[in-house]
Amino acid sequence: MLDWWLLWRVPVLALIVMAIWWFAFRPMLHERGWVEVDEHFVICGSGESAPGCVVDGDTVVIGFGAERRRIRLIGFDAPELDGQCASESQFALTARDRLFEWLAQGPFEWNGDASPPRDQYGRELRSARRILPDGSREYLAQTMIAGGLASESGWGSSPQDWCE
Repeated sequence: MLDWWLLWRVPVLALIVMAIWWFAFRPMLHERGWVEVDEHFVICGSGESAPGCVVDGDTVVIGFGAERRRIRLIGFDAPELDGQCASESQFALTARDRLFEWLAQGPFEWNGDASPPRDQYGRELRSARRILPDGSREYLAQTMIAGGLASESGWGSSPQDWCE
């Protein structure tokens, strides 16, 4: 009996420590990297000037001149303004307007710290969420998908045909 315990105590203790880390500390690490954004947004090309503007249903621009940054909001894929059909273009306008409304509701957070990943076009890739008064989180991707204005993106998702 004693030999068994001596042989297995290190792996058992290692599993216990890993389980404690997994359930206690991992969620805190996942929450790091979210930055509050409290900018005023307008629709790009509307003639108004603001620190931020909404390009389409999943892209925004922040800043002016050399400080200008393009951000692709991830977790969803919105239809394209120059879509393959009139229906897609109309959905794209509605998605852009809904993104504008979501951003206008007040401060929100996006992840990526100061060095977010970038896509093949050089856009920053960020998820966006809002902390609600009750402490719950509203994720932009879920809002856009639930509203029928975007499709899921990522591994295993198939592109939406907006022309059906």
